Formats: sequence, C-alpha cells, structure tokens
Amino acid sequence: MTDLELLTVGRVSVDLYPQQSGVPLSRVSSFAKSIGGSPTNVAVAAARLGRRAAVVTRVGDDGFGEYIRTALAEQFGVVNDFVSVDPDLRTALAFCALDPPTDPPLLFYREPRGPDMNLTIGDIPEEAHTVPVLWVTGSRFAQETSRSAVRTVLERRHRAEHTVLDLDYRPSFWSSPVEAAEHIGAAVDYATVAVGNRTECEIAVGTADPDQAADRLLERGVSLAVVKMGADGVLVATTEGRSSVPPVRVEVVCGLGAGDAFGGALADGLLAGLDPVETVTRANAAGAIVAGRLTCADAMPTAAEIDAVLAGTGLGKGEAA
Repeated sequence: MTDLELLTVGRVSVDLYPQQSGVPLSRVSSFAKSIGGSPTNVAVAAARLGRRAAVVTRVGDDGFGEYIRTALAEQFGVVNDFVSVDPDLRTALAFCALDPPTDPPLLFYREPRGPDMNLTIGDIPEEAHTVPVLWVTGSRFAQETSRSAVRTVLERRHRAEHTVLDLDYRPSFWSSPVEAAEHIGAAVDYATVAVGNRTECEIAVGTADPDQAADRLLERGVSLAVVKMGADGVLVATTEGRSSVPPVRVEVVCGLGAGDAFGGALADGLLAGLDPVETVTRANAAGAIVAGRLTCADAMPTAAEIDAVLAGTGLGKGEAA
C-alpha cells in the first residue's frame, strides 16, 4: 500500500440516529444506523475528498462488525485491511439523542470495553511509520492495550511531518479528567499537528483559553495548533503567526460528525500542501455542511460542496458551526 495517504487509528462504532428530533431517547421510536467513531469518520471524510485512506481499528465478530467492514470498503472507499475482528468483544454502539441537535448527547454501549481498546502493535501496519498523514486520537490512550500500541507507533514515527493528534476527550472513556490529562497531554510531545476544542485543550495543556493553549502546544514542539472555538470560529497558530477563521452559519440538524468532516478536510489540505489558514477554512466549511445533515459517515461532503459553501452558494443562514 505504497499509495496510502492517510492512516487513522482509533475507535469505530455503529451509530444509531433517532428519526425524531428534539426528544429524549425514552421517547424515540425509530433509529437509522451509520458508521461512527471519530477517526473512522475522518478516514471516510478524506476518502470522499479523493484521498487513499485507511483506518486501524477492531470490530466484533457479529453482524454490526460485518456491516462496518463492508460499508467502509464498498460504500465509502476506505481501505479496510486493518479493521480486525476481536474474538471476544461485540462491536461498539453509540446512540444519540437530538436534544439539543447542536450538541446531541451520546450513549455509548462499549461494555465491558470497545474492541478497539484491544488494539495491539501487531494490528498497526508498518505504513504507520511513513504514511504522509497519521491521525491518532486522545481516546486511544484511555486503556491498554491500545495505549501502549499507539505510543509505540508514535515513538517509531519520530515526529515525522503530519503526525496529527486529535485531542478527542470523551469523559466516559476515562476514570477522571486527571487521568485523561496525563495521557493525552503526554501524547502532544509526539505530534506535529494538534487539533481540539477549548475543553480538549484544557485537558491536554491545562488551559481553555485559545491563545494560551496555542502557545503551550507550540512550545511543546507542535508546528500547527488548531483550536476550535465553536461559534467564535477556529484559531490557527504556527510559529510564524496566527489567524482566526470565522464560523460558517448553518441550520444545525445534528452536531455529530462535524468535527470529523473538519478532520478529513484538514488531512486533505495537509496532503495538498495548502496554507494552514486555507486548509482550516476548507475544513471549517466541511464541518458546517455535516452539521446541517443528520448522520456522520454518510454525510461527508465532496470537494465541490465545500467549494460551493466557500463561494457563498452552499448553505443558508443559521447557527454558527
């Protein structure tokens, strides 16, 4: 796979989306399924933009796992060679309630743990050391054996260009914020690109202030710090300067998956060698498009759709995303 451009490592799930918006799960009567899990959706988003993308993860030996493996390859164009089958654990599920749709809560079914937490160094291909963009997430460090496997890969990669750390803090995966800060914070020292919102930055580097967080990330050796500020846009910082990318306004249908679309477009921009501000501007538009749609993987935009948004013809006015 010498043509592989992006390799993501992390969780996958079957996401179940309510067909009724604005009500709690107790009142939802029907669901639609899609592929979920942030790093998996980043690979899907990049593939939609024409990139050769693969994901390293695990599924259960069940119908949901078969659905994920098949859909990745046949529906979304993602290389599924590194999606292994765990012999003991069931495929993870995630239910969302569109209440509120801008920030829908997730209910994870990962008992006793998601199979992706059983990733070993043997599950991760040698391509991880040399692939143009390696994308790992903070949740990888929540449990063993995944924690040690991903740390080993990062050490062997020697902070090669475009080693991306998505700070990706999910409280339910950790025993405490202190534990999360210890392990996600340590991973910063292996990254050349760090991406996170205010809360995730506070976990990783101890401050939710965007400029201070960017300063601390750059001081730790990150060459590109991307701090998502919600309705205030996105801060883009390098050692040469910083800029704020304004938000894109959209009628929000479901906030889930917007960050993954952002990630896929960010990876695409890195691969294309775009200026950091242009890269994040395109990523921001991609995220807004998905915020205006219901699902994650199925909703990832094409390059033409991103272009339309940037040209002012792709989205109506609504809430900032």
